[in-house]
Parts: sequence; C-alpha cells; structure tokens
Amino acid sequence: MLTAREISQSVGIKEKEVLEHLPHIARSLAAHESAGERLSVEPSSCLECGFVFRKRDRLKTPSKCPLCNSEEITETRFGVFER
Repeated sequence: MLTAREISQSVGIKEKEVLEHLPHIARSLAAHESAGERLSVEPSSCLECGFVFRKRDRLKTPSKCPLCNSEEITETRFGVFER
C-alpha cells in the first residue's frame, strides 16, 4: 500500500495527477474482472481520536477530523491486489 505522494515520486508525476488517475484505474480494473485485480483503498484516520474516514468518496487525504478538528491525519493509502 502506497500513499499518493509515494506513487507520484515513483512514477515521476505530480501528486494531484495521481489522484486524478486513481478513479480511472479503479474503473478499468473493475471492468476487466477476468484479470482478478482491484484497487484497494486504506482510508485515512485521525491520530488524535481514532476516527476513520470510511465513507469518504474523495481519494485525497482529508485535512481535518470532523470530530475533534485535529489536523493529524494519516494519509490515504492505495494498492492493487488480486480479488
């Protein structure tokens, strides 16, 4: 599992571009079920209160916790795994 920043450094594109490509990658993997792979997303969580951003549609790491307003948030992580 890698963060968008780690992916951007690996492939040499901006982090924003990685976040723009990820939904397309997820759709492509879902459309080719025979390949047996899927995009896995490990949601961000608050380091202060432990809140996990499970129902978040946006892939970008949130800036602030909705419960405690802390900005100490783990980065969202992504990976491609077999089903």
